[in-house]
Amino acid sequence: MGKILIIDDDLAFTNLLDSYIKEICPLLKVEICNNPLTALALIKKGDNDLVIIDLEMPALDGMKVYRFSLEAGVDKKRVVILSAREPEYLREFFPMGSCLAVLNKFEARQKEVLGMILKSLQSKLCI
Repeated sequence: MGKILIIDDDLAFTNLLDSYIKEICPLLKVEICNNPLTALALIKKGDNDLVIIDLEMPALDGMKVYRFSLEAGVDKKRVVILSAREPEYLREFFPMGSCLAVLNKFEARQKEVLGMILKSLQSKLCI
């Protein structure tokens, strides 16, 4: 079974994302961490097939969590960054190839892209 770790301090958003993933990819296991500091230990375990990180979080921002993930051995092709920021801003910090995808968490078309990523992961790992 494929395992996804979602790191986002917004409980309402993570609940919606969890429901969406369970609806379109029921074979994937979702672990939600609303505290980025707690997430570090979950990243270190190294058993995640995909790590989804919110860029804007208090206490420890998503950029630091992203860097920690890479240092802990997470393949950059297994990291998705979520943000409410504009694409131009995000490209400055996440140029092409620095992670699997950088998505706006509130745009419907970006949700479709995330859905394609998740369905691809499920088909590779779970079937």
